[in-house]
Amino acid sequence: MAVHCPECGFVNDEGSNYCRKCGAYLGASEPSDPTTATYRVGETGDIEPVELEEVVAQGAALVIRSGGGRVGETFAVEGERMSIGRRPESDVFLDDVTVSRDHALLVRRGGAYYLDDCGSLNGTYVNRQRVDSHRLEDADELQIGKYKLTYLER
Repeated sequence: MAVHCPECGFVNDEGSNYCRKCGAYLGASEPSDPTTATYRVGETGDIEPVELEEVVAQGAALVIRSGGGRVGETFAVEGERMSIGRRPESDVFLDDVTVSRDHALLVRRGGAYYLDDCGSLNGTYVNRQRVDSHRLEDADELQIGKYKLTYLER
């Protein structure tokens, strides 16, 4: 029986411990505790726990659900626009070659947030559909490169 990589979806041989394509660990597919702890990286680089309800109560948030070993990292969605990409100056910095330097933008239009692709090579997906621009709703799943994020709003 083949083993699918949880990060990139590559089909690996039975008994494989690591993905031949991306190197991700293929161990237990379902964690024993399905709860994801959320956190943000503070100004000093330390991990700070986050109460997701508090972040969402103040607006919207993006939470990394898989990819890059950053599961649970949270970004408060603030302002009129937020950049998402591999460029270190990005508001949501996703450091992987599957992410373009200037991959996507979160833009506020008429009281709602939209996810706009910036001509990225690998595309931007919302709920598994490739999009150029999409109005985000609570619990939408975003895929940017190998990262899967969830958009949460109050």
